[in-house]
Amino acid sequence: MGIFELLLIAVGVSMDAFAVSICRGLGMRSLNLRTAAVLALFFGGFQALMPLMGWALGSQLMWIISPVDHWVAFALLALIGGKMLWEAFHGEEGCGCEDTSEIDPREFLVLAIATSIDALAVGISFAALSAEIVPAVGLIGVTTFAFSFVGVAVGHFFGARYERPASIAGGVVLVLIGIKILLEHLGVLAI
Repeated sequence: MGIFELLLIAVGVSMDAFAVSICRGLGMRSLNLRTAAVLALFFGGFQALMPLMGWALGSQLMWIISPVDHWVAFALLALIGGKMLWEAFHGEEGCGCEDTSEIDPREFLVLAIATSIDALAVGISFAALSAEIVPAVGLIGVTTFAFSFVGVAVGHFFGARYERPASIAGGVVLVLIGIKILLEHLGVLAI
């Protein structure tokens, strides 16, 4: 798996955190950069930790997964992307966020875990593809940090109109990467 694919996966899995960050920004009367940075650290940290955990779990089960690794990677990425698309098209309008610019570590922890569950499955697919995990989780963490920080500012300045397009883009990217992996392993694509 090349750096371009890793970057696309990092962007794709960071879209949930980006959408939640937009919600946080919507509730701020004035942009609070400290809150944005702490939220981004929570999101980036958990988005890096979860694929590492998934990779460790997947690595232990490779003797089972190896014969069907491309199908596992395709299924996991397609499910994650499909879930993001479903939520974008069938979820509530707006984000229902509260007016707050305070740092609440318990709330940030819950949000970080909730937005990074999908990254656990991505980590399993990394194990199935024998991807180098350190650069992958580093890139995912840094990308999520950046998107989360920017998301707070976007939410504050532009409102909720980018929340849905971000989720749609992230879902489409993950589904397309899953299809590409499957087609490469089936010999349809030679990239």
